[in-house]
Amino acid sequence: MSLELPASFQTRMQTQLGAAYPAFAQALAQPSPTSIRVNQAKTALPEGLPQVPWSETGFYLSARPSFTLDPLFHGGAYYVQEASSMFLEQALRQCVDLKEPLAVLDLCGAPGGKSTHIASLLSPESLLVANEVIKPRANILAENIQKWGSGNVVVTNNDPSHIGQLTGFFDVMVVDAPCSGEGMFRKDPDAMSEWSEANVKLCSERQRRILMDVWDALKPGGVLIYSTCTYNLEENEENLAWLAKQQDAETLALQLHPDWGVTATELEGMHGYRFYPHQTQGEGFFLAAVRKTDGEEARPYRKSKRPFLVIASKQEKALVQDWLREPKFWEIVKHKETLRALPNAWMLELEQLYENLRVVYGGIELAEVMKNNAKPLPALALSQHLAEDAFPAAEVDLATALKYLHREDVSLEESANGWVLVQFNGVALGWGKKLQNRVNNHYPKEWRIRMSLDEALQPENLAKQFVLGGQ
Repeated sequence: MSLELPASFQTRMQTQLGAAYPAFAQALAQPSPTSIRVNQAKTALPEGLPQVPWSETGFYLSARPSFTLDPLFHGGAYYVQEASSMFLEQALRQCVDLKEPLAVLDLCGAPGGKSTHIASLLSPESLLVANEVIKPRANILAENIQKWGSGNVVVTNNDPSHIGQLTGFFDVMVVDAPCSGEGMFRKDPDAMSEWSEANVKLCSERQRRILMDVWDALKPGGVLIYSTCTYNLEENEENLAWLAKQQDAETLALQLHPDWGVTATELEGMHGYRFYPHQTQGEGFFLAAVRKTDGEEARPYRKSKRPFLVIASKQEKALVQDWLREPKFWEIVKHKETLRALPNAWMLELEQLYENLRVVYGGIELAEVMKNNAKPLPALALSQHLAEDAFPAAEVDLATALKYLHREDVSLEESANGWVLVQFNGVALGWGKKLQNRVNNHYPKEWRIRMSLDEALQPENLAKQFVLGGQ
C-alpha cells in the first residue's frame, strides 16, 4: 500500500522529522495495527496476545477479524480501540488519584473508546459524564456505554459552552479535540483528502475555542488531559502554550518507558507526548496534561424544591430492588414509564446535570413499568451490576448467539418460562422471554446485526477462533 500524501503535508513532516522522515513515510505504507481493550468486569484477559505496552488491558491482534460476528464484541467484553489513544491510561494513572471519588468529563466522547476506557479506570464511587456534540454520534456513544455496563456514567449531547457553565464541577476533563486527522491517514483515506493548510488553521482555532468554552467547569487543582490524532505543532504544542498564557495552567510531566517509543516534546515549558507510526505500533497521536492552578470553586448544590429526577415509589422500587448486586449504592428514579438506577452518592450533582444539559442516557435503565409489572431493559442485561441470581441464564452456542443478535427466533431448551438472560461464553447479550412453545427475542432492533448470517453460519466459519480465544 502506498499513500499519495499531500505535498504540503510532506514538506511539513520533512521539516518536523528531518532524517527520520523516510522511516515515517514507509510506516504509513504499512497496514494499520488492530488492537482491542478488554473489559475485565466481564471477561478474563486473553493469554498469548501481544500487549499494548502502555495499557494493562490493551492487546494487539495479528489480523482484523469480522468483529460484527463475535458475540463477545456485542456483549461489551472488549472494545476495538486504536492502540496509541490508550496512552490516556498513563495520563490518568500518573496525574490523578484514581482511588478517589472523582467527577470526570470526556468532552468529545463518541463513539466511546476513551469513555469506556475512563470508566474502567475510575473507582466505582466516581461519576463520568461522556459528552458528544453531534446527536446521532451521542446515540452511538450511549449504546457503547450501555454495552460496557459501568453504571456510573451519564451521556450528554451538549456544546462545550453549555458544559462550561457548570463552574468547578469536574476534577478531571479529557478533551480529545476534533482535529485535522493527520494521524489517521493510513486508516481513513477521507482524512487525507480533506487535509489542507487552511483546515489545520481552522482546527487549531476551534480547539482553542473549545478549551476556553469548557475551562470554567474544571475545579481549581483539577487536571485537563488534551489530545489529538494529528502531528502538527499548531493543533498540539502551540495550543498548550497558548492555553498557559490565557489561563492559570501548569504542565504535568509523565514518566515514559524507553521501550514505548513515545516522543516527549516541550514548547515554552509545556510538555507533550507524540506518537509516530515508525516508532510505535499505532497511529499518530498527541497527548498533554495540565493542572488548573486557580479559578472559581463550585457552589454547594442544594436539593431542588421541584427536582427533575423523581424518586420511584416504594412499590416501584420493590419490583426491581433485587435485580442489582448492591441496591444500597443506587437510587431508583422514574421518568415516564422507565425506572433507572443512578449512583445515590451523586444525586445532587446529577440533578444539576439533568436540569442544565441534554442527557441522552444515564445510570442503568432497569425496567419499563406497566400495571405493576416490570419488563427488564437491555442495559440491565449488559450491566456489570446485575445480581447473578436475579434471572435464570441460558448459555448459547455461537450459531444461536448470532441468530439472537440478528433478532431471529431462537430456542432456549432448558430454561423455565419467563425472562431469561441470553449468554455466550458467560457474557450476557440480552433478554429472551420464554413462553410455552416459543421464545420472544427482546434484543433491541436498533442494535441488531444487519449483515446476512448465511456465510457466517457455515460450519467451517463457525469453527474459526474468535478474538478472545474461541468458543
